[in-house]
Amino acid sequence: MPKVVAISHYAGTMLLLLAGIACLRGIGRWTNPQYIQFITILEDAHRYGTPEHKKKLASYNFDFRSWPVDFRWDEFTSRSDSGNVPLLRSEPKHRSAINGFLHAVKKLPCQIASFIVAHTFGRRMLYPGSVYLLQKALMPMLLQGQARLAEEYKGRRAKLAACDGNEIDTIFVDRRETLEPQGRKLVVCCEGNAGFYEVGCISTPLDAGYSVLGWNHPGFAGSTGVPLPQNEANAMDVVMQYAIHRLGFLPEDIILYAWSIGGFTATWAAMSYSDVSAVILDASFDDLVPLALKVMPESWRSLVTRTVRQYLNLNNAEQLCKYQGPVLLVRRTKDEIITTTVPEDIMSNRGNNLLLKLLQHRYPKIMTEEGLRIVREWLEASTPMEEASMYSHYEVEDEWCLSVLKSYQAEEGDEFPWSVGEDMTLDGRRQLALFLARKHLQNFEATHCTPLPPQEFHLPWSL
Repeated sequence: MPKVVAISHYAGTMLLLLAGIACLRGIGRWTNPQYIQFITILEDAHRYGTPEHKKKLASYNFDFRSWPVDFRWDEFTSRSDSGNVPLLRSEPKHRSAINGFLHAVKKLPCQIASFIVAHTFGRRMLYPGSVYLLQKALMPMLLQGQARLAEEYKGRRAKLAACDGNEIDTIFVDRRETLEPQGRKLVVCCEGNAGFYEVGCISTPLDAGYSVLGWNHPGFAGSTGVPLPQNEANAMDVVMQYAIHRLGFLPEDIILYAWSIGGFTATWAAMSYSDVSAVILDASFDDLVPLALKVMPESWRSLVTRTVRQYLNLNNAEQLCKYQGPVLLVRRTKDEIITTTVPEDIMSNRGNNLLLKLLQHRYPKIMTEEGLRIVREWLEASTPMEEASMYSHYEVEDEWCLSVLKSYQAEEGDEFPWSVGEDMTLDGRRQLALFLARKHLQNFEATHCTPLPPQEFHLPWSL
């Protein structure tokens, strides 16, 4: 009994101390004229929401959860419900009612295991930027990046409310008033799995003179939620609506630029907003499963595959093939992240698979077995000299390839897949395969995390 009394005494003392500290902090704040001014501006921003109030509010550094919502997903959408945006999903196998029930019971333990893996360490391995300790360590750098974007580039921060209730932290740099023509184009940047707009790939199009819209994944910095594929797509949807309806950019003036895992949201947006001008995927991949299997024990193969397909399915290639516009893939020749063996093995880079799947979908008559073989041979080249040697070996005539493609386009239209190459010689199909591969993929001699220089930021080729 005396021990219980002593513990309660200590607990009561601690509570009194904490209450006293809270009171002192409150008194200190409310006697501070700068804090009173901040609270007044914050309340006015919530009440009126004018650009002037938001501009004043942006000069303060505070918890973004208190920032007023600037744009909601349902302000301009024609969707009547508040459900999630659609994702591409594989068709379920048809079974009878009894067989379906028995199959579900049999698979229940596996389903539970997959759910636990995905929602514990799985999503944190996939999106390490959502881990609190990492964000805490990076906070000084993030604050410095925010200040730089606001002061040097006149960046405008905004909070967007997605259809799942998550709040997305964004930054917009407007270059439309400049004399540079690229300033009238908006580059929407999709960061990597440990990337933040404050210090991420946004710097490349910024330095190249474009208007830029950056945003943070759910659970990253000022964005709320957790970075699962459905939440990612919901976030990208409200970002695109904000760019079109609030910022006033036409879809034809929007370029989607993604680095690494950001390729998922960029390809989802390209599939869902098919009128966007172009897609640029830097150091991205076709499918998550091979990369997940690379880092997990072989004995976990079936569990990893099932977990990814059901909860973490980043099917970039499948989504990209739904897009009809210009695409450029940037392949890092020393990439250590999206290779399935070692960085020196350039043929294990999953960017190769992304290119092959895209070309196979768009030009099936050219990308036959021989076409695939030729392009794979070209992909083995890791230097400009090796590429040029391969190109000259097969005597590729660029002008002839262009004329063939333009003639087909004039007769049959733009919509993919094309049947060009159907009645062509083997040599002609080889030339077209190499020509198209070269137009859709750009090599960059660097590792995965090396920032892409602005001079390497090129718009995709189009007829």
